[in-house]
Amino acid sequence: MSTLPEQPERTVVLEVRGLSVNYGKVEALHGLALKVHRGEIVTVIGPNGAGKTTLLSALIGLLPVRGEIVYLGERQGAGRSVEQLVRQGMTLVPEKRELFAEMSVEDNLLLGAFDRYRAGHRDHLETMDQVFDTFPRLMERRNQMAATLSGGERQMLAMGRALMAKPRLLLLDEPSLGLAPLVIKEIFRTVAQLKRLGVAILLVEQNARAALQVADYGYVLETGELSLEGPSSELSMDRRVIESYLGLGGRL
Repeated sequence: MSTLPEQPERTVVLEVRGLSVNYGKVEALHGLALKVHRGEIVTVIGPNGAGKTTLLSALIGLLPVRGEIVYLGERQGAGRSVEQLVRQGMTLVPEKRELFAEMSVEDNLLLGAFDRYRAGHRDHLETMDQVFDTFPRLMERRNQMAATLSGGERQMLAMGRALMAKPRLLLLDEPSLGLAPLVIKEIFRTVAQLKRLGVAILLVEQNARAALQVADYGYVLETGELSLEGPSSELSMDRRVIESYLGLGGRL
């Protein structure tokens, strides 16, 4: 009897074990364990105040942590810095986007490639063309000041700036925040396209419906602890998720 060939194991980009974070005496995250593979979108959904942004801040080195963070096969020590992580391909798109308002779209993008340029890479113009292919509207607005962009365009610029660093792991913090429904669809359509480039994406979202539609795997974070996890297709059918996050409880 013939046997099926073994499937190649997917590359683990990020693995977190027993992650805890404190703000003074208050424990904001407790014992988190999660994993992200190359070319995979993983989402963390949960209510406001659950600790989602704290998780991303901890991963990118902005907060001290307890537990293990293994990135690209290497355990991250206490002395890790944001700059080191960015150089290794971990990039955060923050909730507030944090653009340089009085600079043009093009200059904001170039700043995203600054660390690579400083390290001797000279591929920023080619990378910018790829960003413009992904976000054609940014090409149209390339000479405009960031302050003049709409909310959706600012989110595109924040994501495009992160892509200029050629990330291996992209951390997205509430990309749908404050955007109109049609713009949200466009943003998440782009997120889905990014994984085809082999980028691993950890997506933190309150908009559970949109996040689960685009993600491969999901976690539910509540009051600092992971309460549920599983393939997104299964989570979206879980009664607890439906009643708490999808707003369909009364119709089922």
